[in-house]
Amino acid sequence: MTRTSLGQRMRRWGVVVGCLPLLLAMGCPNEDVGVAGKVPAQATAPSMPAPTPMKATASGGSGTASTAPSAAAVTATQSPAQAQRVQQLIAQAERAYASGVSNYRAGRLDAARNDFDFAVDLLLTSGMDVKADAQLSDEFDRLLSSVNSLEMAALKQGNGFSAPVEAAPLDAAADLTFAPNPELVAKLKTELSTTSDLPLVINDQVAGYIDVFSTSDNFRRHMAASLQRVGKYRGLIQRVLKEEGVPQDLIYLAVAESGFEPQAVNARSGAGGMWQFMTYTGPEYGLIRNGYFDYRFDPEKSTRAYAQYIKKLYGITGDWYLAMASYDWGLGNVQRAVMRTGYADFWELYRRNAMPAETRAYVPKILAAVIMAKNPERYGLDKLVPSPPVIYDTVPTDYAIDMRLVADVTEASVQEIVALNPSLLRLSTPKDISFDLHIPPGTKPLYMERLKAIPEDRRASWRFHVARSGETIESVAAAMHSHANDIAAASGLAVGDEVAEGDELVVPVASAMANGTRPQRYTVRRGDTLVTVADRFNVSVGELRQWNHLSASTVSAGRTLAVTEPVRMAPTAHLRGRGRGRGREVASGGARTRGSRVRAVAATRRGVRRSAGVASRGSARVSSKSSKHPMLGDVRGCPMSFARKKIACHRQHSDAVCC
Repeated sequence: MTRTSLGQRMRRWGVVVGCLPLLLAMGCPNEDVGVAGKVPAQATAPSMPAPTPMKATASGGSGTASTAPSAAAVTATQSPAQAQRVQQLIAQAERAYASGVSNYRAGRLDAARNDFDFAVDLLLTSGMDVKADAQLSDEFDRLLSSVNSLEMAALKQGNGFSAPVEAAPLDAAADLTFAPNPELVAKLKTELSTTSDLPLVINDQVAGYIDVFSTSDNFRRHMAASLQRVGKYRGLIQRVLKEEGVPQDLIYLAVAESGFEPQAVNARSGAGGMWQFMTYTGPEYGLIRNGYFDYRFDPEKSTRAYAQYIKKLYGITGDWYLAMASYDWGLGNVQRAVMRTGYADFWELYRRNAMPAETRAYVPKILAAVIMAKNPERYGLDKLVPSPPVIYDTVPTDYAIDMRLVADVTEASVQEIVALNPSLLRLSTPKDISFDLHIPPGTKPLYMERLKAIPEDRRASWRFHVARSGETIESVAAAMHSHANDIAAASGLAVGDEVAEGDELVVPVASAMANGTRPQRYTVRRGDTLVTVADRFNVSVGELRQWNHLSASTVSAGRTLAVTEPVRMAPTAHLRGRGRGRGREVASGGARTRGSRVRAVAATRRGVRRSAGVASRGSARVSSKSSKHPMLGDVRGCPMSFARKKIACHRQHSDAVCC
């Protein structure tokens, strides 16, 4: 050994030894390092482990290479084209993962979720056998491990891949009282327009809330987001309010109730939807709720219910302010307060403290929000670009149909279909129950025509595909987990027939769940854990515990567990609202009272937040304490964390379409 090589080795080892304490204390070089104990989750995204080097084994080669022949042997048996395709696929997946990490560190949580889901789905939908190919299998395992580690780190900081839910500003200002301020009242009356079809007043209480809201950055952000979001539904809501004979400016009550989020849910009270109906009040106004859909989350149906309900309250109380107070507190409670005091006037009840603090604040806050919305230039709200309006065709259904098939036949994405149907709790409509399915505008004739080729009892599992250039029946079968013979038979073709670009193919897909063969119970075997059982049946550990009344993390061999999918009576994304200190009261006249309302609203569902990789859905926020993580894909269809969901799907890859 020369003196130069020895010196080089000594310097190299010296660098390693010298850097070791820094590595232990600070992590890898070139990473942003924050204050200990205060590093945000977005700054701690793990790097993908490097792939194990693949060395071809040759005669006379080193013993080290010959002792690990598994990946090399598989690689050696691949054709050059196959090996190139594998490498391209791995490179695509790693690019998507790197993009997800970049978006996550920048706080773009929806984009990060989509990137991670896309990376995994690239492998699962490639048409290649991921389990049989060593390189793809290793890549798949590394990808799942890295993303799952990232999610676990993020959950420790808050809501995982969902942005944190903040207390709504209208709630934060619920218990304020204001001293008389005639100068402020006179100033606002002079400066602000109060022209409205709803009686608007500016008194000390309303002026006080306007002053508070106008100086609150948090409220202005909430108001701006609400006014931007209402662009989706303004035309729809105004049309319904006009048809029902309700003042147009009552649209702004939704600023306080949900911020115009159609899927907002109060985790404490169960009030849900844009107008926050309780479960026991909704059915009276046509808001049907079952295990497949909840019409409280349908913007049009819930708006009509809201208009009819508040019009009924006005007809009984004779005053829009008392009607609004009844909407919040309950008609029976307001009637008793009127009888007790002898005054059928909201402001007189306010002065006499005849109502709880929440309701006393509710009406002046709504009036303040209405006045600010009607004077946008005064509060910096005039530069907003409203979201484009939601437009759709409606198709009545009484058969089960999967949203992926709906997307196929309308040539839309699953995300788009789910976004148009926020009332759906699953990725399928119910069988033998009427449901109004929303599809992209102008696609109803195409939907009706193409669906004729698919038997009604197969629409929950079969797919539809428009052939692209270069595709064959075999390639379509591989990509969509079907069989070439079945596709040919269902499409009226022979197996050897060529398909041209634009040809329409019916794709039969086997589905154990669709055929009703899913097992209802499972006997635990030796070595099973709740996690492995949950993975096997594509459910969550929390659901297994709930269905079987389990408190421990272990389960003994021989025990029989219920493994059926639960009937979902509400969206899986529950929002945290501020408690009002009053229990839920069932008032006379079908009052919609509740202990607390949702003020925070969901952002990711949301899309097929969840199985097609959006969110919209979304999405709505999932509490970090829930057993259902706010993961990729539509958790309404796949109620599992990222790793468990994808692993479970991967195990059934040969005969099931991955979520």
